[in-house]
Amino acid sequence: MYSHLHPPVLYGFGGIVGVLVFASAVVMTLRRLHPERSYTELAQRINSWWIMVGVFSIAILLSRTTSIIFFAFVSFLALKEYFSLIPTRRADRRVLFWAYAAIPIQYYWVHLEWYGMFIIFIPVFLFLFLPMRMVIIGETKDFLRAAGTLHWGLMVMVFSISHAAFFLVLAEEQNPVAGGAGLVLYLIFLTQFNDVAQYVWGKLTGRLKIIPKVSPNKTWEGFLGGLATTTTLAAILAPHLTPLSLPESLCAGVLIGCSGFIGDVTISALKRDIGVKDSGSLLPGHGGILDRIDSLTFTAPLFFHYIYYLHY
Repeated sequence: MYSHLHPPVLYGFGGIVGVLVFASAVVMTLRRLHPERSYTELAQRINSWWIMVGVFSIAILLSRTTSIIFFAFVSFLALKEYFSLIPTRRADRRVLFWAYAAIPIQYYWVHLEWYGMFIIFIPVFLFLFLPMRMVIIGETKDFLRAAGTLHWGLMVMVFSISHAAFFLVLAEEQNPVAGGAGLVLYLIFLTQFNDVAQYVWGKLTGRLKIIPKVSPNKTWEGFLGGLATTTTLAAILAPHLTPLSLPESLCAGVLIGCSGFIGDVTISALKRDIGVKDSGSLLPGHGGILDRIDSLTFTAPLFFHYIYYLHY
């Protein structure tokens, strides 16, 4: 276990378990009160949450290296799922090897705490290297589309997610209340809670469609209700997990709420373009790994640089 794991982080995980226990109890009660109704999907979602929370908790609580490897594995699963969805040229299969090889290298920079290489490796070196490798192969048909989809996948599935891992190696003294693990917990919890809050507010009060061509079920009421709830919770949790002041935590809540929504609908646009409902079936009730980390692909880099600019 982390030698520097702070009590607020442990309390935070305990609180999450408490929420899941409550949710499971609610589903059991609903099934007893209304046996004629099917709550299978809801039960699947909660069961999947138990598994995800369990795996995430073990990864964070064991050691910093284990946590970094966990995020690298998430990036691998996300990139693999992405490549299974998008059309790729036969000639680019050899190039995909280098895309996958970028994952351990990117997270190695995180492990070394080498911010300079971490921040430029994919946006600069891979951005230049992969097209060169594609040119050497000699296939020019659909070259631009292939290069664009490859780069976008690396940026979203690997570079963006790796920002969550870099929280773990930031200087402890800058966040004495909970350290890097506290910042990770704050980010992940608020990102996922924002998804749930926007869904619940949308179901309860949703009337006005916000972007019907991309995500017909998204409403202004759901977005604004979720944003307000997430911002409030961000302010409540900040003193226990982050170095943020009250005004800074309110801004962080707005940032996570808005960027989480944008990440969600961006991946929705990708799936609509391809013609699939879910990105996979890895998580029963949720879909694939992309369906679960879509919001995080936007919140992780934006919240990281917000924290980094203010306190590091």
